[in-house]
Amino acid sequence: MVTHEDEPHTAHLSARLNWLRAGVLGANDGIVSVAGLVVGVAGATTARGPIFTAGLAGLVAGAVSMALGEYVSVSSQRDTELAAMAKERRELREDPEDELAELASLYQEKGLSAETARAVAVELTAHDALAAHIEVELGFDPDELTSPWQAAGASAVSFFLGALLPLVAILLPPASWRVPVTFVAVLAALAITGTISARLGNSLLRPALLRVIIGGALGLAVTYGIGRLFGTAIG
Repeated sequence: MVTHEDEPHTAHLSARLNWLRAGVLGANDGIVSVAGLVVGVAGATTARGPIFTAGLAGLVAGAVSMALGEYVSVSSQRDTELAAMAKERRELREDPEDELAELASLYQEKGLSAETARAVAVELTAHDALAAHIEVELGFDPDELTSPWQAAGASAVSFFLGALLPLVAILLPPASWRVPVTFVAVLAALAITGTISARLGNSLLRPALLRVIIGGALGLAVTYGIGRLFGTAIG
């Protein structure tokens, strides 16, 4: 027999899926950006030193940029949510009856009868008035605000791990095999991240794979061509 305790909480499951989706996208960014960088440099020179330096710089800069961007974005979102919570808390303190009526009307809009909506609003208000208003009016759980530091760390780590793949792939093989091996490794990795993204988003697998693989192949081809063209011209 399945009990309610055995079933995953929808909000918690959704939050985990969002984190996983963000991690996959961060890794995908790391794969594509650093792969384009090292393949472009490899088009200009066969020396391992410049390729390693460019790849390492891209990896570190990308991870830092991802972390800073995510920190700023989540901090702004969190500030907005905290301000909304403070406003609701003040309104509940100053005019609880009007807030109760507002909550009941919101449940009525969801399809409950006036009597049932009122009863639900009264019971939820008695349990946790602030949480009831935040969840229904603003659509987020006050106990599950995202931490900017956690978001920044997750973005940096996922980008770093994704970026390691093209860096290793371009450095380990002999000079004549570097670009082909990197192409294969990167496209295989993009196929994996594309598959995971499609599964998480419940979207069609084939179009998702075609988008990431064709896009990745074109990006690598363009950066390699630019490296060959300008590396030869400047050299």
